[in-house]
Amino acid sequence: MYNHFLEERKTIYEKTNQNLGYYQQNKEIPYLKDKCPSLKSVYSQILQDVAMRVDLAFKAFFKRIKSGETPGYPRFKGYGRYHSFTYPQAENCCWFFKDKIRFSKLGEIKAVMDRSIEGRMKTCTIKKSPTGKWYASFICETQRSKYLEYSPDKIGIDVGLNCFAALSSGSKIRNPRFFRAEEKALAKVQSKRDKSLKDSPERTRKNKAVTRIHERISFRRKNFAHQQSRKLVNRFGFIAVEDLEVNRMLQNRRLSKSISDAAWSMFFSFLLYKAANAGRIIVRVNPAYTTQTCSSCGERQKLNLSQRQYLCPHCKLNMDRDLNASLNILRLGLQSVGVESLEAPTLVGE
Repeated sequence: MYNHFLEERKTIYEKTNQNLGYYQQNKEIPYLKDKCPSLKSVYSQILQDVAMRVDLAFKAFFKRIKSGETPGYPRFKGYGRYHSFTYPQAENCCWFFKDKIRFSKLGEIKAVMDRSIEGRMKTCTIKKSPTGKWYASFICETQRSKYLEYSPDKIGIDVGLNCFAALSSGSKIRNPRFFRAEEKALAKVQSKRDKSLKDSPERTRKNKAVTRIHERISFRRKNFAHQQSRKLVNRFGFIAVEDLEVNRMLQNRRLSKSISDAAWSMFFSFLLYKAANAGRIIVRVNPAYTTQTCSSCGERQKLNLSQRQYLCPHCKLNMDRDLNASLNILRLGLQSVGVESLEAPTLVGE
């Protein structure tokens, strides 16, 4: 269906110089069902969502052209490249039982529920992972959750590679380096896969073993980011973090693998949405010179990456460079909300 809608848009534009829209293609679905009877076994709104996906792909394509970019034209989906489908109105076609979910046109399927459904169901997307697992994700409309109890504690967070994060409280979060820990096992499995013949059943089987290792790394990294962000949000009422441009930092070939393994962007995104749900204040500050500036007197000096201690020539402050940076991040964060001192008893909005 996706490739048909894409081909149709491309052909009509080449012949008539006109663009087809979502509603025009949506009206074709009854006729397509008559031509291809197997489509009748698919819930109608799922087919409508396919037309919507094609429409969104073209809207994104033209939007990027208008902004001056040179995007690639929407591509056809080969076998194994289309991994999900969506029920746009889940409350009318998804029903829950003890250990099963019933979907329209699919029937009852055994399921392990991650959590109970809260609020009104809006959409349901069923997705197949590269390792063959199936996931059903429900988007629900709920009332605003209750905020956590007020906490006067404040924290500045400086992320790094030696340790995952240094906190202005003096503690550190170690860097688990999940990819580095699995690198040898991954290389061994990849070597066995590469020795097998291409397009053979053996290569497909061994390729799935490689995918499982990547999936395991991804699960561990995501679980770590969830746990650490939850601990920080539960404890601190004010959180200041760096506004890092991680994509630009990945251009450093020497550090790109370690930066990707640390997953700072994932950690920050989890921290931001959990802080918003908990009613915490979180600010992102410009990281420029936070490592080079003395957190005590404001003196600035250049530091090499090998220098792990910050020794101020002006006030003789001597402390860990990451701790010094986290104190500067906290100070800048407080200033951004109108609080000048780290000892201020209250914050704006409390």
